[in-house]
Amino acid sequence: MPTDLRTQKLAKFVVNNILKTKRNETVIIDGSTEAQEFILALYKEVILAGAHPSLRISIPETASFFYKHAKPHQIEKYPDHAEYMINHAQKYVGISTDNNTRELSSCDPKKITARAKVTKKISDLICNNKPKMYWCIVAFPCQALAQEAEMSLNEYENFVFGATIGVDWSKTGKLMKKILGKFKENSSVHLIGENVDLKMKVHGKKAISDLTGDNFPMGEVFMAPVRESLNGKIKFDFPAVRSGKEVTDVELTFKDGKVINASASKNEDFLREMLNTDNNSSYVGELGIGCNPKVTKFTKNLLFDEKIGGTIHLALGDAYRDNGGGNDSAIHWDIVKDMRKAKIIVDGKIIQENGVWKI
Repeated sequence: MPTDLRTQKLAKFVVNNILKTKRNETVIIDGSTEAQEFILALYKEVILAGAHPSLRISIPETASFFYKHAKPHQIEKYPDHAEYMINHAQKYVGISTDNNTRELSSCDPKKITARAKVTKKISDLICNNKPKMYWCIVAFPCQALAQEAEMSLNEYENFVFGATIGVDWSKTGKLMKKILGKFKENSSVHLIGENVDLKMKVHGKKAISDLTGDNFPMGEVFMAPVRESLNGKIKFDFPAVRSGKEVTDVELTFKDGKVINASASKNEDFLREMLNTDNNSSYVGELGIGCNPKVTKFTKNLLFDEKIGGTIHLALGDAYRDNGGGNDSAIHWDIVKDMRKAKIIVDGKIIQENGVWKI
């Protein structure tokens, strides 16, 4: 079966435009078998760039078997081989696909959080290690994610390619630059409207637009809140999906930065387990604002959902070092809030109202 030309174009864009792959660099390509076509396209582009591809391939059902049957010594085993691979590479591509979005639904969340603590260093070596490591997590269409988004595979392919290689990034980047210009160090942010009244301060000088392509599709402006500054309430309109668990109607109350009350209409126990992962998982590491013009539909895929125009998202747990850090955690869990019946107020001025920019 011939490769979709859009797959080739996406691979070329990731290898050459986002990662800017150079001769003799080692590029880790990390994906599952449902992305075989894309893995091959990336492999070819890395070779054509004069670099060295290093494949890290996973297969369905291994994760669920591990969490159901692994003994404590296996959960606690640090993956030295993964650290070695990352320390001997300069670029990393992680492919976001799935064979079964509910594969981990019946797995013990305590095992999942325990393993996350063990592998936290690996995540940091990839995501918080520039300039030693440049990375890109890139979406690729597959049947399971199409079903989750309630689309046919053809519709989902059009959606994914449209939101990635189908966006005028020059035009979108200008808007994102304007948004960044509204934030300064210790800017006060007030989210107020339907189901939200939340105040915080942010490290605005270290706010970032994601046009570097760490996540692709791009289309968000994100920053780290001042750790103890959040006060108020927020109820999230969209389900929060993690490790195969769908947590709905998440409602959080903050005092001096910490979640002091949490509820959900579904999988509330899992929400509480995540909040108790470590000492910092009940604080917020990121405030993000969605800006992608081609992402208009909630798909239960965070790589897209956090980019929806007219939304914000908060990430429980880890704060990126590039944003100023200040909250180290084994989790970084983004939850999306619809702001199309609310306002974003920065330093006393409305910059967005009912999803419409006022800048």
